[in-house]
Amino acid sequence: MRTILMAGAGVALLATGASAQTATPFTRDANAAVSATLPLEDREDEGFATRGFIATWPDAQIRTADGRVAWDFTSYASITGAAPDTVNPSLWRHAQLLTKHGLFKVSDRIYQVRGFDVSSMTIIVGDTGLILIDPLTTAEVAKAALTLARTAVGDKPVRAVIYTHSHADHFGGVRGVVEQADVDAGRVQIIAPEGFLEHAVGENIIAGAAMARRATYQFGAGLPGGPTGSMSSGIGPGVSTGTVTLIAPTRTISRTGEGMTIDGVQIEFQVTPGTEAPAEMNFYFPQFRALCLAENANVTMHNVLTPRGALVRDAKAWADYLTESQRRYGDRSDVMFTSHGWPRWGAARVSDFIGSHRDAYKYLHDQSVRLMNQGYNGAEIAERIALPPSLSRRWFNRGYYGTMSHNSKAVYQRYMGWYDGNPAHLQPLPQEEASRRYVAAMGGARRVIAEARKSIAKGEYRWAAELLDRVVFADPSNAQAKALLAETETQLGYQAESAIWRNMYLTAARELREGVTARGAQVTSPDFIRNTPTSMVLDLLAVRLDPAKAGEGRVTIALVFPERGERHLVSVANGVLVHEAGVADAAQATVTMPRALFLQTLLAPQAGGLAGNPAVRIEGDTAALGRFMGFFDAPDPNFAIITP
Repeated sequence: MRTILMAGAGVALLATGASAQTATPFTRDANAAVSATLPLEDREDEGFATRGFIATWPDAQIRTADGRVAWDFTSYASITGAAPDTVNPSLWRHAQLLTKHGLFKVSDRIYQVRGFDVSSMTIIVGDTGLILIDPLTTAEVAKAALTLARTAVGDKPVRAVIYTHSHADHFGGVRGVVEQADVDAGRVQIIAPEGFLEHAVGENIIAGAAMARRATYQFGAGLPGGPTGSMSSGIGPGVSTGTVTLIAPTRTISRTGEGMTIDGVQIEFQVTPGTEAPAEMNFYFPQFRALCLAENANVTMHNVLTPRGALVRDAKAWADYLTESQRRYGDRSDVMFTSHGWPRWGAARVSDFIGSHRDAYKYLHDQSVRLMNQGYNGAEIAERIALPPSLSRRWFNRGYYGTMSHNSKAVYQRYMGWYDGNPAHLQPLPQEEASRRYVAAMGGARRVIAEARKSIAKGEYRWAAELLDRVVFADPSNAQAKALLAETETQLGYQAESAIWRNMYLTAARELREGVTARGAQVTSPDFIRNTPTSMVLDLLAVRLDPAKAGEGRVTIALVFPERGERHLVSVANGVLVHEAGVADAAQATVTMPRALFLQTLLAPQAGGLAGNPAVRIEGDTAALGRFMGFFDAPDPNFAIITP
């Protein structure tokens, strides 16, 4: 591919002074233009991001028990000095602050470990022990974070862990900081918002395979950190790759104003469902005049619809809950901290931040809807909408993670769906077929590539990418088009202010050049499996049913899990799986076994193994179980995205 690149598409770009590792003059000019608009006189964040630094981890890496690297502190070591031409200067500044790592003192009895993961862990010193907020993504980095914190706060026991919300980077490291036995014995409380467990294990169950594949683009999995690679994830350096764990909550918070005292520390909760996560909460520490805004407030605009895929979030509710936060806590908070990024100090600064950040989401929502009601569709709104200068000049409202473009389309989608009202778009041709017809109508691949070269020569990379994407989808064997598209995506990445847009562009370029890096099927954490309700497991089985394999077959199986006191009637007919709990209707086969064995079989179906396993008792038609297990397929963890 390298030879093809230099001999074909590379020549066109080299003529403009660029290669795969350098910026074209157009990209240099675009980034210079951004630099000229930045509020560089506002250096408040530089002080906030370094304030209270105590120490960092002494080693370059944190490793798992089997020697794998869970976190590498050197990944972003090259992000120093002035911004290079290959990075948007606004993103460069942001990444420099975001990748600072270590233990920081927030205030008396409040500390944070930042830069060990995409999220931050907060440590509250109680009367006799510690309260931990959001124990990172994986157990290994959480353990290291707690070890580092204890150098400052002492070797105190953990009395409670608080999960702010239901995303894995805020609970996955829990077994690195507490033992299950201590939770079971009541020595450690696990506190979370109402609905946490359902959403924590369920958000990625049904569409988990597709989300995981798309997440490799969003987070730039495999991209090196640095001037020609990943520049953080926008809300944190990156996602750690250790062991994801989960311990179920022992107490859930269901209403705003609910309070509790843990180890002498008073906490007042504000529940905020349907904002950044389906189950989320903010909370206030009156003794310390300290406010935690979870992930409802950040050092960047967040995603209303994450590119990896999720349910669309409610930008209006998000803004309304921030209004409530400001009213309840703004003027009585001397410090505010969140689940990502750095704290803010001073009641005036806290209230100002909440109000400005709220206004950004409110403006996004209201103006997207206004334009929608004027007849603009999602794509048209995205080209028109921009924050006013009073909001956009605030660093924390800029689009390092979510963007106004992406989020306005999400607002449109929430209200109007995918259809823009134009009947020509009601049933368009599939992308591959449409691309073949477009390329033919334009005179063939050679003509389209020639037009793309003209666009590249003018720095019109968005149009060049659209043209070349058509050629690649019309003929994925066209190496010249793939190489030229890779270069075009690279330049778009180098210009992007959003860290995850950059990751997505550069990951696409890498896969065009090198192909998809094969990875095994997603292995779900044992803790996730253990905490997943059986109904959700059967929902997952339903979306793996292949109608072609099931054909006209009809099978009814009763699944009995005696250790859980569960009986589920599972029926397949008309290519559909239906399950009901607690139903005693007759079945072709009744299968009694431990649920753990069923889950293991689900992940790697082996009907014969079940039939011969002494832990399994089958009553009725044993062949029915074999037919049933043959109806399902496994998702492809390496499906193509940038090519057909």
